[in-house]
Amino acid sequence: MKKSIFSLLAVASFVLFANTTNAQSKAKASVENVVHTYFDALNASDANKVVSLFTTDGVLLAAGAPTATGTEQLKGTFKYVFDNFTYTLEETVGEVTVKGNHAIVRSTSKGTFVIKASGQKVEDEFRELFVLQKVKGDWKIARYMYNRSK
Repeated sequence: MKKSIFSLLAVASFVLFANTTNAQSKAKASVENVVHTYFDALNASDANKVVSLFTTDGVLLAAGAPTATGTEQLKGTFKYVFDNFTYTLEETVGEVTVKGNHAIVRSTSKGTFVIKASGQKVEDEFRELFVLQKVKGDWKIARYMYNRSK
């Protein structure tokens, strides 16, 4: 009797662990997808797509620029950015941590941006930190900060 109860508990623990691990893997993949979609939209100069990836009260902490908070300020910031620059960046996701309805992503990106006014092409590297929040079943960027890595 003790042996069958122990066996039943072991199987139940394994099933619970496997389901939790599978859900965690799916959440991490969904979170990573948001980051990849962000860079795709950035490289496409698609301000509407970029802003749609943020929560309505999302915050952008861009190096050397004022903090942009909320949809309207984000739209204005990305419109300015895409009116003046074109990006070609490749991102690498370094770390993803998911805890409930929040996730943290650390990434790096490398590539070029073009200053439209002069046509100057600049090589650059960045470090990024994303804080995502699950909103109505979808992962959204709640906070985003980046800086140059050199």
